[in-house]
Amino acid sequence: MKEQAGQIIDFAAENIPVRGCTISKQIYHENGIGISVFSMAEHTSISAENYEYHKLWTVYDGEMEVFTKDETIRLTKGMSILTPLHKSVGVRAVRDTVYLEIEFRKESIMNELLKSGEVFKLAELLPYQEGKIVNMDIVNEEKMKFVVMSFDEGTGLSEHAAPGEALVFALDGEAVIGYEGKDYVIKAGETFKFDKLGKHSVTATKKFKMALLLVLG
Repeated sequence: MKEQAGQIIDFAAENIPVRGCTISKQIYHENGIGISVFSMAEHTSISAENYEYHKLWTVYDGEMEVFTKDETIRLTKGMSILTPLHKSVGVRAVRDTVYLEIEFRKESIMNELLKSGEVFKLAELLPYQEGKIVNMDIVNEEKMKFVVMSFDEGTGLSEHAAPGEALVFALDGEAVIGYEGKDYVIKAGETFKFDKLGKHSVTATKKFKMALLLVLG
């Protein structure tokens, strides 16, 4: 991955749209898995294309329309959509917009709770439970794991190391990430990267939800 490990990443602040332009930044692309950040100036668009694999689009700032031949769906900050298969789909920026794209492998099997073409929020896929950590696998396969987690205040994951690079997307609340001996406060809308075998921990200082994307080379 091209992002630097051990620091808080703010996709919205670091990818300000440029008037009249659509800009993309590829963070990762390997084994059919892709991660990119797009910044689109107001009234710009990306023409409709047909995909044989799912893409997950999540809006970090602004407002955009996802359109097909049959319908137009509006997304605002915090909303996500899973693109349909074998159906042309494009994007228009209603106002300046920054969004994250996760491209899954053609063979990836998605959690049945996610329906392509429907708007949802990752943070609303699972509940909080008192004194507990709740996990939901969105995709779990040999080369990638994408999971959503909720932490009650005071719960957490003790220090450990993952067998691949990982991105933590903070969805709700606040937590402290320990990474290689240093602590970092992460809040909703921010992201953090772990290198392969980087020692890390997560402690929820408030109720906290996050998505974790782990890629294995």
